[in-house]
Amino acid sequence: MQHSDEIPRIIPIFPLRDQVVFPYMVFPLFVGIEAMPVVEEAMSGSQVVGLFFCARAGETCRFENFAPVGTACRITQVFRLPEGGAKVMVEGLKRVRLGRAVQRVPFVIAQVEPLEEPVERSLVAEALVQSVNAMLKLALAHGRPLPGDVMQMVDRIEDPGRLADLVTVYLSVPPAVQQRILEIMQPLERLKDVYLLLSSEVQKQQVRGEIQTEVSKRIGKTQKEFLLREQMKQIQEELGDEDPRQSELNDFRRRIDRAGMPEHVRKIADKELQRLERINSASPEYTVSRTYLEYLCTVPWSRGTENQLDINRAEQILDEDHFDLKDVKDRILEYLAVRSLRKQGKGPILCFVGPPGVGKTSLGRSIARALGRKFIRIALGGMKDEAEIRGHRRTYIGALPGRIIQEICRAESNNPVFMLDEVDKIGQDFRGDPASALLEVLDPEQNNSFHDHYLDVAFDLSHVMFITTANVLDPIPGALRDRMEMIRLPGYSDEEKEQIAFRYLIPKQIEENGLGEQPITFESAAVRRIVNEYTREAGVRNLERQIAAVCRKLAREITQGRKRRERVTADLVAELLGPRKFFSEVAGEQDRVGVATGLAWTETGGDILFVEASQVPGKKELTLTGSLGGVMQESARTALSFVRAHARDFDIDPALFENTDLHIHVPAGSIPKDGPSAGVTIALAVISLLTGRPARRQVAMTGELTLTGRILPIGGVKEKVLAAHRAGVRTVLLPERNRAHVEDLSAQVRKDMELRFVATMDEVAAAALLPVAGRFRRPGEMGDPYTPAAGPHA
Repeated sequence: MQHSDEIPRIIPIFPLRDQVVFPYMVFPLFVGIEAMPVVEEAMSGSQVVGLFFCARAGETCRFENFAPVGTACRITQVFRLPEGGAKVMVEGLKRVRLGRAVQRVPFVIAQVEPLEEPVERSLVAEALVQSVNAMLKLALAHGRPLPGDVMQMVDRIEDPGRLADLVTVYLSVPPAVQQRILEIMQPLERLKDVYLLLSSEVQKQQVRGEIQTEVSKRIGKTQKEFLLREQMKQIQEELGDEDPRQSELNDFRRRIDRAGMPEHVRKIADKELQRLERINSASPEYTVSRTYLEYLCTVPWSRGTENQLDINRAEQILDEDHFDLKDVKDRILEYLAVRSLRKQGKGPILCFVGPPGVGKTSLGRSIARALGRKFIRIALGGMKDEAEIRGHRRTYIGALPGRIIQEICRAESNNPVFMLDEVDKIGQDFRGDPASALLEVLDPEQNNSFHDHYLDVAFDLSHVMFITTANVLDPIPGALRDRMEMIRLPGYSDEEKEQIAFRYLIPKQIEENGLGEQPITFESAAVRRIVNEYTREAGVRNLERQIAAVCRKLAREITQGRKRRERVTADLVAELLGPRKFFSEVAGEQDRVGVATGLAWTETGGDILFVEASQVPGKKELTLTGSLGGVMQESARTALSFVRAHARDFDIDPALFENTDLHIHVPAGSIPKDGPSAGVTIALAVISLLTGRPARRQVAMTGELTLTGRILPIGGVKEKVLAAHRAGVRTVLLPERNRAHVEDLSAQVRKDMELRFVATMDEVAAAALLPVAGRFRRPGEMGDPYTPAAGPHA
């Protein structure tokens, strides 16, 4: 051991990060390549280096960060490492106090002052040494034992200071506590501090032992079962029998490897599998965790069908399955064209809007077949629970993923054609709003990280082609409507229905009713009769039912041995289906005063309506009946105000309004009606009533009327014109600004009907009223609006 005068007053300083070195310690120090200059500086001189604890571990240690007291150490050996750096053996000499810095970069060289320790020789010191020895042995009895040579060294040490330093080294205390003990210069005080640390450690170990004993008692049964199960597992392996539970866990490992999960999902699956291994199979949690893993492995994270990008083939398939629907087919072919040029893209969100029976749902199947994808359909009608879309959280009993994830799992494809049917029929109650839950699903900017509450991981829905269907748009929330591309499917004309019947419906029903081997031919007159006299709809659903009814009756005749009829004629249709169910509201009626023919749009397509006007003595009051909505009532008042303001223009005596009440009625009073497009029809009925000029029954009209007599455009032109065509109307008056909207009508409809475009009410009256000798109607001349007017009919 060297004396203090043998320690140089200026030595290089080496920072210690996670430990403190005490005197009389022999200690291995691992030095990185960047700190080797300190070692080389010490070796080139006195071989003494100062080891000081650095309070700012993890950063470059500056002179100000060194602890005030450290240990001067002699370097005894240096072992160079192949990768750079060295293992340096150091021997602690004496405590030193840090003085002035002589050099700061690239490493610190500073003055140090050796610190002398007083010698303690007293009964108190001996008693304290013995107490520390006893307490150390007690602590070691509860914890890990020390090597034998160390214990012998402890027994031989009588100096309180050296004993305190040695015990501190082997105590698991933080470096800051070790540094505090290093700075205590009084040996007796230092040993007292170490005694308190030992006492605290013994108390902790005793409490820990008591807890461990109690826990061991409680889990003894579980450990016994575990040992028995492990033994059974080993026996089964020797016999070649595999444990069913372990077999299931191994199967999950293989499925996770094959599932192609993204990295973030794979981590969760592995973690859940580790959790499953620790759960007792009889626990309810085992079933919950197992079901969750089952879904994680079932979801097609990276499995999808390859797109069929042959546009000509897709066009052929769409034409085979559906007649007309040009706009829809063009949109699908455009999508295919884009995909053929750009492989990675977001799926479109299409919304087919149209009356029932026009083929919205079946069109989705055709699109899937044309694209070569799987087809999924879920009905949203009446859905009220948000969890049907997003799933339930796993904390609930019986929790499951939402219908979106469930159906994709069943399809085993991450890019199907997904049809959300009847999106306008979604409900809403205290369980949530499914329409709001669809906002993320139907947004191409968000659905690439769709979160189902059950899976609780992101799933990419951007490859899915979503198609929604609706009869009307009004019930759909604005935010949801904004996310979808609207494609309208109007009703079919009679000629189109006839084509659909011969191409699709009749062959299908002949096959389904067992007449494939007994061929039956439908005549065109028979199909036209079914269309005109037994159905009245925008689509073809009822038409198919009536064709099926004819086929069923013919099948019955064949099975009863009657004479087989090979051709279905118009007379045979009447014989099989009975009396006609529908009559033309227009064709069989006469031109009447005060009754005008209008056109309306409904959820099931277009329809015609009649507006009746009557007058009775009164006080200038207006009565409106027929379940008219607020907008339609305002249209009636606007029409009356226009007629009163322009009475002389239509050859009406203004005095006629003074002592007269007008009553406007729209038949089918139990059906609610609303909208502004009946304004022209109401005005014409009033003008017909007050002038005594019958309105032409064969002329139907639609348009919104202003107080100045202008006619504004309306919606649903195609549906309304087709409704007029079905009802036998031959002339339709449309607003001038709707001229471009008739381009979608078939050539046959435009050939059968005369479409006139009007801009003012004067043009409407000229086209729809029969000419009668002009004269003023006098007060008191009420007339009978249901009596056919005398005079020539144009």
